Amino acid sequence: MNNRKLNENKVAILATDGFEHSELQEPMKALISEGATVHIVSLSEGQIRGWEKGNWAITPVHVDVAVDRANPAEYTGLVLPGGVMNPDKLRRYPHVIDFIKGFAELGKPIAAICHAPWLLIEADLVNGRTVTSFESIRTDLENAGANWVNEEVVTDGLITTSRKPGDLDAFSHRFIEQLLTETPSSSSV
Repeated sequence: MNNRKLNENKVAILATDGFEHSELQEPMKALISEGATVHIVSLSEGQIRGWEKGNWAITPVHVDVAVDRANPAEYTGLVLPGGVMNPDKLRRYPHVIDFIKGFAELGKPIAAICHAPWLLIEADLVNGRTVTSFESIRTDLENAGANWVNEEVVTDGLITTSRKPGDLDAFSHRFIEQLLTETPSSSSV
């Protein structure tokens, strides 16, 4: 008997060069260990490289699909890793923001950690929500209408946020819980 809970789930992780290495790798490992299929979505196909302990990560990450060809309807949830460079670059592209908004419009869970809530601001998804993030973007979130709290992991509706790599276990666990309670495949678990 297979007791992996997310066998019917396909999850997108949206990132580009400069993502915080652990904030992509750890949620991906947690999702795969529960049986989910994970696709890395980026600005273009090829490879992207993360940032790890003040340097570029040695091993690049393969991109499964370019964001302008990705469809939120094909996924059960979205993970947005942080790092400073990654979300700052991604938020400049309208098709990235449309992709994120697509998950919200379809009522699908979105998880953002560290600086990734910048992307939620651009997608107009934080106004009136309680969220957390890396402390340096607190004012940005508050200016966008969010109620910012300094907690390990926060879920408001279908949006889950966390502060930093030290929160990854709680972040991954909470997002998996969201997928199990918010997706049609969870009813068979």
